[in-house]
Amino acid sequence: MAAPQDVPTITLNNGVEMPQVGFGVFKVPPRETQQAVETALEAGYRHIDTAAGYANEEAVGKALRASGIPREELFVTTKLRNGEQAAGTARAAFETSLEQLGLDRVDLYLVHWPAPGLGTYREAWADLEQGFRDGLARAIGVSNFLPHHLRDLLQGSTVVPAVNQIELHPSFQQPETQQASREHGLAVEAYAPLGQAKDLDLPAITRIAQEKGVTPGQVVLRWHLQEGRIVIPKSVTPERIASNIDLFGFELSQGDMAEITGLDTDTRLFPNPDEANFTQMD
Repeated sequence: MAAPQDVPTITLNNGVEMPQVGFGVFKVPPRETQQAVETALEAGYRHIDTAAGYANEEAVGKALRASGIPREELFVTTKLRNGEQAAGTARAAFETSLEQLGLDRVDLYLVHWPAPGLGTYREAWADLEQGFRDGLARAIGVSNFLPHHLRDLLQGSTVVPAVNQIELHPSFQQPETQQASREHGLAVEAYAPLGQAKDLDLPAITRIAQEKGVTPGQVVLRWHLQEGRIVIPKSVTPERIASNIDLFGFELSQGDMAEITGLDTDTRLFPNPDEANFTQMD
């Protein structure tokens, strides 16, 4: 089990410190979310990642309050649903998320998808910029933005996004999106960092895990950390929750790192951001 002080932080482009390992609650049912988050906080996590589209913000907020951990020690991320991107609706959605979480501000608020077919992400970003200026978030950013979405957004923005949260795991690494994000000053955050467990059976991963005496999941998460990325593994199993943050008693060699990086393919597990025009309002 890791102590909170063991977890390194990434300094975002506005100076905010973000814990490099977080706990994700994607597809965790609301009735299970509070217990899972409480377990994660007990295991040493201080960074929790949710979204309006997950329908579990209220349960996350209950867990944060039940923990008794001072607010200044926590880092909370949530996200704007695609169907609430239009000008005039994003601000209300932002405030609703704060109400659900029971917070007066979040640490990071993201545009969840570019949803280019809706044509509203630039309007959403303008509302996020105003929310940021008004103190509703310590940092704002994007998720699932490809290089051309970033370029388009930055042409009309006054605040550079702090983070781009993207699908990223050994078998799908998006090097061009990583590079474009970093060139523009955005930190790269990996969701589905274990490839929804599919990457854990890759022979290179299992062999390195055996050599190091750790789990395949720990190998993959350590690879992300040594690459300088933020990661948000998700689990509802207490043992796995604990092991996913217990990453600081070993290191991967340059050879190990290169071998894992060599596993990249062009196979997504999640929708292509150029085609993902759903509203998330169901």
